[in-house]
Amino acid sequence: MPRTILGAALGTCVHVGGLHHFLRLAEAEGYRTESLGPAVSIERLLERIDQVTPDLVAISYRLTPENANQLFEDLRSRLGRRRRTGLRFVFGGTPPVAEVARRSGLFEKAFSGTESIAEIRAYLRGGESGRVEEQLAHDLVGRIKQKHPYPLLRHHFGRPTVEETIRGIEEISEAGILDVVSLGTDQNAQEFFFEPEKMDPTQHGAGGVPVRSADDLRALYRASRRGNFPLMRCYSGTKDLVRWAAMSIETIHNAWAAIPLTWYSVMDGRSQVPLREAIAEKQTAMRWYAERGTPVEVNESHQWSLRDAHDALAVTMAFLAAYNAKSMGVSQYVSQYMFNTPPGTSPAMDLAKMSAKIDLIEGLHDATFTSYREVRAGIAHFSSIPAVAQGQVASSAVISLALRPHILHVVGYSEGDHAAYPQEVIHSCNIIHGVLQNCFGGLPEMVETPAVQQRKDQLLAESRSLLDALREFGKDRTETPWTDPATLADAISEGLLDAPHFRGNRHLCGQITTRLVDGAWFAVDERGNPLTEEARLRAMRIRHRGSHSDRSASR
Repeated sequence: MPRTILGAALGTCVHVGGLHHFLRLAEAEGYRTESLGPAVSIERLLERIDQVTPDLVAISYRLTPENANQLFEDLRSRLGRRRRTGLRFVFGGTPPVAEVARRSGLFEKAFSGTESIAEIRAYLRGGESGRVEEQLAHDLVGRIKQKHPYPLLRHHFGRPTVEETIRGIEEISEAGILDVVSLGTDQNAQEFFFEPEKMDPTQHGAGGVPVRSADDLRALYRASRRGNFPLMRCYSGTKDLVRWAAMSIETIHNAWAAIPLTWYSVMDGRSQVPLREAIAEKQTAMRWYAERGTPVEVNESHQWSLRDAHDALAVTMAFLAAYNAKSMGVSQYVSQYMFNTPPGTSPAMDLAKMSAKIDLIEGLHDATFTSYREVRAGIAHFSSIPAVAQGQVASSAVISLALRPHILHVVGYSEGDHAAYPQEVIHSCNIIHGVLQNCFGGLPEMVETPAVQQRKDQLLAESRSLLDALREFGKDRTETPWTDPATLADAISEGLLDAPHFRGNRHLCGQITTRLVDGAWFAVDERGNPLTEEARLRAMRIRHRGSHSDRSASR
């Protein structure tokens, strides 16, 4: 028989939002719940207690502390013999009223609205505050299952010195509002950690924390062993990926790997590794993690969208990333869906693009491969005005919840101006907690709207055309063109896989033009008219033949 919770907003209090949220959490934990609603008299509450004999009575009151004090005294005096039956009470309200509730001695727990979802769930599971570390899973999949149906919150953090970053991680962990500290290391560490003599001293701390030894990483991890004991993860490095992988597992117990498929190479200048070699190295790193059972994220698709790639290409690269991970033996895959990228993408078209990605990626699911959805806002769209950016944090989260994510990667509202300080991380996460309290489980099915479905179907068709073209492109050199480093590298350098920002990079093509049309990104012709993938690829082949003829004539 499920345990029962009876809830009521007592006296003249009509505020039931917090009570409703608590009961929803309880239902997710297996309780049977009943709410008496707002403005419930003591008489009605006691009458229903006698009828239901609940295991727990949840009382909400959000008016003045003075009135609450008298109300609690009246309730205590009228409980009579019921107190001897082991009847338990829990309270939720504003901080001043919660303090009155604690002093009353009537409640075994008083929540003030400042607690994290994890703390409320731990209480519902019978947890004691002093045993938080033992109650929490210390691996990604375990933590996801513990918090389900609510998403884990993740946030990047890395200040310009190790010492400042340690203090910040301690502060963030103590706040108990973040599930995953995503450690941001500086570019010197990512590229030259194992070749420190090549580091540029003027760039120490640029883009993240300047870790220079395994002991630095151990110290950063120790800083997180408090509060709600968040998981920790870090960048994969842009060179020596397997050495980075081994060190990150040993020092910070890396919760999951984040490895691109084609980037961190001559494509973006984060290393000077040639494209074929870079792809092969990324695949080797994926296989290394897979052999050790560590989840892997291939942060590939949004890198193309950050270069104004059209949506069909972004969908294709999302599939190829997951396909390569599965081919390397990865069984637990984290699939990141970055919204608001490129800037100007409308919410409806974002949902269509992400839904198309999900269809293709989750079509790979089987007994050996499962993916977890991770959503995030795109950093490029954030305003440098704090109040505007805070609204953007909240609105992007609301839209992305339509995907029912397992992880919500919070991007701090300060990122349009500067890398987040600890209090800005905490503030941004609390904005998301507010979104979850108001929206989770009650949003309309935005993905099912006709405009979203129509665009999703279009993107699926376009992506399949591009995948077929890639298979055809590589069929004479390999049986596995979707995972062959040479095929993928040549497809990029020759423009089959192309983005406008590649123009001027001698290693790439950069011949494509894209435009924002009605909230979606398309490849377009010289007149600005949207092109289908078949038309784009046909024009590309004609252009390549013309270039070949010109070169032949000049010989």
